[in-house]
Amino acid sequence: MPLVGIDDITRNAPAGVGAFNVILLEHAEAIVSGAEAAGAPVVLQISENAVRYHGALAPIAAASLAVAQAAAVPVAVHLDHATDRALVEEAVRLGLGSVMFDASALDDAANVAATADVAAWCHERGVWVEAELGEIGGKDGVHAPGVRTRPHEAAGYVTRTGVDALAVAVGSSHAMTTRDAALDLALIAEIHAAVPVPLVLHGSSGVPDETIRAAVRHGMKKINIATHLNKAFTDAVRDYLAVNPSAVDSRTYVRHGRDAVAREVTHLLGVLAG
Repeated sequence: MPLVGIDDITRNAPAGVGAFNVILLEHAEAIVSGAEAAGAPVVLQISENAVRYHGALAPIAAASLAVAQAAAVPVAVHLDHATDRALVEEAVRLGLGSVMFDASALDDAANVAATADVAAWCHERGVWVEAELGEIGGKDGVHAPGVRTRPHEAAGYVTRTGVDALAVAVGSSHAMTTRDAALDLALIAEIHAAVPVPLVLHGSSGVPDETIRAAVRHGMKKINIATHLNKAFTDAVRDYLAVNPSAVDSRTYVRHGRDAVAREVTHLLGVLAG
């Protein structure tokens, strides 16, 4: 199936859109396999941290694009949490159709100026841009999980920057390994009413299934999940090695991690469908 853009997926999806982070080739394979089992579109995300892990964007981007193009369901490949303008430009050259530019650590004026400049550059090249207003709690310990986005500020930020989607702080927190985050559903509805672009929930790994469903009903569109899948992958590998301590062929245990991620993606896409 031809590669698609997030804009097509978000515009056509009746409910929430699952966006899952890729670290290894096996993550991309698992996410697409899980989406195919669910019969749902999906977004493969490559973060700046994953690029740093590989030492370059090109290898993991090429692998993700190849997996996406061979999929039986619509798949978009997206650059996630890029703080480096040069990385954004490289992603566009490599064929990624969307980017998340993260200037949230800057003060408001600098954030707006940098994000508006990136958005204008990307739009000239047909690339969709997500941004973040304020930093979602938990990432690098910068803000407490209690930080919240104000609806009128979110609307003004979108107007001033021209971004296509906005990640907002409503109670989730990055890198959670427990699923007990409490979201402010009323605030989600208020922001949704005020902001004319799709809303993105970062830190969704810590959000229980029923709360994810409620968040989508109240106006969240793109749901980002990374840590939860990493936990499923690692737990499956750990369990296999505990039973098979003499295993040395990485394919024998990595396969179990890949299969666990695929199952969880299928489940989560079902949750997002309502």
